[in-house]
Amino acid sequence: MPISRLTLPGTLLLALASSAAAQSSSAAVVSTARVPPQVAQPVAQQIVAAVLALPEEFRAGAAVLGYGADGKLTEIRSGNGPFICLASDPAGKAFHVACYHRSLEPFMARGRALRISGLKGNQVDSARFAEIKTGRLAMPSQPAALYQLSGPAGSFDAASGTVKGGSAFYVVYIPNATPASTGLPEHPEKGVPWIMEAGTPKAHIMFVPTM
Repeated sequence: MPISRLTLPGTLLLALASSAAAQSSSAAVVSTARVPPQVAQPVAQQIVAAVLALPEEFRAGAAVLGYGADGKLTEIRSGNGPFICLASDPAGKAFHVACYHRSLEPFMARGRALRISGLKGNQVDSARFAEIKTGRLAMPSQPAALYQLSGPAGSFDAASGTVKGGSAFYVVYIPNATPASTGLPEHPEKGVPWIMEAGTPKAHIMFVPTM
């Protein structure tokens, strides 16, 4: 029987909410300026904050997408490592950064393009799934990680380069994975990884570090 929201531990509810945010953040729109120029943090601070989502060994080589003076999302640091990181959106109500494996870039970039075209919510995934089915859009053939770090607004401390009161978790994309193919449950239980979007191209295993 599915676990209701009322019975889920707080950390699992946060992870579910943050996972949804990650799907949106990782497909952030790279077009119109949505925030006043003065709202965006200095580029150096955006980079430091964005890579905090990653294990330390991956931080130096990560590429970073952040916000320019015009409020648009753009590459603010190139990198030859396996990850691409997204700075926290200054138009958001909370601090949230995410870093995904480069093999996920076609999927993420397509999401950005579809949002620019005007699609919203589930329409974006419906379009991407259709393109994956026809072979137009490729998903990674191996497991691919996405790391996230969230916190209240203003929780990133530029002086210390840390996030105060932040919550970290990560997912591993395994396209079309199911409980039968992995032996993992489809619904969250305390202390156990589980699969979200099971059986779809963006199926992923959820991990909460505190579980």
